[in-house]
Amino acid sequence: MKIAIYGHYFSVEAEKYIEELLNTLANKNADIYIEERFSKLIVASFTTKTSYSTFNSYQELDTSFDCMFTLGGDGTVLRSITYLRDSNIPVIGVNIGRLGFLATVNKEEIFNAVEAIYNKEFIIKERSLLTINTEPKIEEIENFNYALNEITISRKNTTSMITIETHIDEEYLTSYWADGLITSTPTGSTGYSLSCGGPVISPSAENFVLTPIAPHNLSARPLIIPDNSKLKMRVHGRENHFFVSLDSRIATISSDTEIQIEKAPFTIKMIELNNQSFIKTLRKKLLWGEDTRNK
Repeated sequence: MKIAIYGHYFSVEAEKYIEELLNTLANKNADIYIEERFSKLIVASFTTKTSYSTFNSYQELDTSFDCMFTLGGDGTVLRSITYLRDSNIPVIGVNIGRLGFLATVNKEEIFNAVEAIYNKEFIIKERSLLTINTEPKIEEIENFNYALNEITISRKNTTSMITIETHIDEEYLTSYWADGLITSTPTGSTGYSLSCGGPVISPSAENFVLTPIAPHNLSARPLIIPDNSKLKMRVHGRENHFFVSLDSRIATISSDTEIQIEKAPFTIKMIELNNQSFIKTLRKKLLWGEDTRNK
């Protein structure tokens, strides 16, 4: 198998798990490629006699790769999509972070996860993404204008609310008076949107959700819309500049910017081992319905 490995941070606590993954894959005679910056962190942190191949751009990942392992937390999985893009390479996350809602493999289960992949004891789940286009163009996001979790518009350099004029399929919806507005995929529904009062959506649902951040108009509630909807937004406020974020990537927009958001033309393939499921993750990670009476 040809395996890509991506990580964003390196910590002393993670060292033994990184080494375990590399050794387990090496024992399977895997052809290992490590993201170049992460490879340098590994080499600088612990001694290894093995020299691994590296990659440093999405253009180097092609259909010859069987899968990608990410090492970190959910943020690492989100950052990995800037490499995966529309390659159709399936990804599986090893959770060395905290919650691990996307990174579903516990760090103590690395060996079992590798065995399961080699034994094809998994299924592929496709996750939809959002894409954003602006007029005028924004250089910071022009290179990769996609998000797996959410696209968020929020205030910048002010404590005042902003107004987000929102249209769905060319029809005026409302103007949100709020700190911001989240457009979330089903994958992102358990993230920022959830913390702002949004609903949990099954990853297979063909929907997006609009979730206002601290809205002043109390009638503004999260709204679930079909994922073939096309959104158009403009932002107004006391300041002339605002933030737009794509997962963890942030850019600045001005009040004269028109924002268009819609479903991306490709999906991210995520590996779900046979002993995992979204429902199990809900119960385990979000303590779904946790009650002493259920024990």
